[in-house]
Amino acid sequence: MQSIPVDTARLGVLRCAIAPEAKLTNPETQEVKRDRDGNPVYTVAVTVRQDGRRISVIEIAVSGQPTGIEEGQIVKVTGLTAFAWQMGDRHGLSFRADAITPVQGTPARAKGGDA
Repeated sequence: MQSIPVDTARLGVLRCAIAPEAKLTNPETQEVKRDRDGNPVYTVAVTVRQDGRRISVIEIAVSGQPTGIEEGQIVKVTGLTAFAWQMGDRHGLSFRADAITPVQGTPARAKGGDA
């Protein structure tokens, strides 16, 4: 699997679309995936919008539970890497980061369409 470092400065504003959720290895048993060091792996869905382009949503895996992140909040993603993958005739990109943290002073958008 090829890893590709991603320059987050070129991605525009990164906003949490879905708050951190534990990544499951087995949905039936609710077993949480762990990294090589035994830390639980979480995913955060993040919106990306570059210079007037359409909004894309990417799911980013991170070791350990990110704290203080709410839906709608602007976030900082550190050490983002993309991985190209292929399984049979399916292929795509997955994303992993060293850390995802809230940007201070940027409250989450009001729920219920009051933004």
